[in-house]
Amino acid sequence: MELEVLSIQGKSTGRKVALNDAVFGIQPNDHAIYLDVKQYMANQRQGTHKAKGRSEIAGSTRKLGRQKGSGGARPGDIKSPVRVGGGRIFGPVPRSYRFKLNKKVKQLARKSALSYKSQNDAICVVENLNFDCPKTKDFVALTKNLNVSDRKILLVLPQQNENVYLSARNLPLVKVMTVADLNTYAILNAKSLVIAEDAVSIFEQQFIASKEEK
Repeated sequence: MELEVLSIQGKSTGRKVALNDAVFGIQPNDHAIYLDVKQYMANQRQGTHKAKGRSEIAGSTRKLGRQKGSGGARPGDIKSPVRVGGGRIFGPVPRSYRFKLNKKVKQLARKSALSYKSQNDAICVVENLNFDCPKTKDFVALTKNLNVSDRKILLVLPQQNENVYLSARNLPLVKVMTVADLNTYAILNAKSLVIAEDAVSIFEQQFIASKEEK
């Protein structure tokens, strides 16, 4: 699959780049995507939820009624779960929601997400961004030139670029990541994938070279 490289002004530069079908043209695996997104969302949970049990409630331990003569069951203390203000039965306790997922499954999920974007024509390649200083106004102009200002954007860079990151930080619909930091959730959550020209070759190194070495 070949795409034209666009300039910062949104016009064709006359150059084309080839997106490797082994990364952008596979048959998507929905179950791998589900597992990877599930793990990502689970890892975001703090797991600090807590409810007090019967033994943790502050209150008297005296029995509220006499043992005989009431005609009913013996009442417990004021901390009983059946009373208002009592402890909670089987309440939530702090825990970790993390679980293990094989690297090959995660890699398959990322390639599947990229392939979906490719099938939906939601990928564009732009020339390398070189901002002299952080300026949100320049980044907004870039999104308008690429006709993606009204949708969620994931800008993929070959490496960290502080000026580009700071320029996009205040824009709620824009997320900037490097190829190495990509995750399935971020790819699927974006409506448009904007890839810097130099980042295209890194996709092959990230998803193909490592596999061949093994």
